[in-house]
Amino acid sequence: MAALDPDLAEMLFGRKKRPFSITLSFAPFEGEDCARAVEMAKASAEYRSVGEGDRLRHRARFYPDDVDALHALYGLVGGRDDCQVLIDDRPVPFARELWLPLIWLLRTRRNHNWVTGA
Repeated sequence: MAALDPDLAEMLFGRKKRPFSITLSFAPFEGEDCARAVEMAKASAEYRSVGEGDRLRHRARFYPDDVDALHALYGLVGGRDDCQVLIDDRPVPFARELWLPLIWLLRTRRNHNWVTGA
């Protein structure tokens, strides 16, 4: 339980310094994209499956340097109603509407040559 709830983990084990992260949590779904999504989730910085049967969820943690992998996985699961976007393991308001677009800017900035404009 402490592994899933950052507030509980902090109470039990003290504050742990971690870099900023975004976690995608999603349930299995029908279709070939599910196997691909799980494979991509397992390749994330930290992967965990939680629950079993109808309550199974896949959790994939990404750090800012992994923004391309996060973007690719979100492309597969982001449109699903059961997909949760967690910021530093917490559900926060506007995670999809505000935080993800800000993170997507890292993709643009990293791939943009600011000297030539290309």
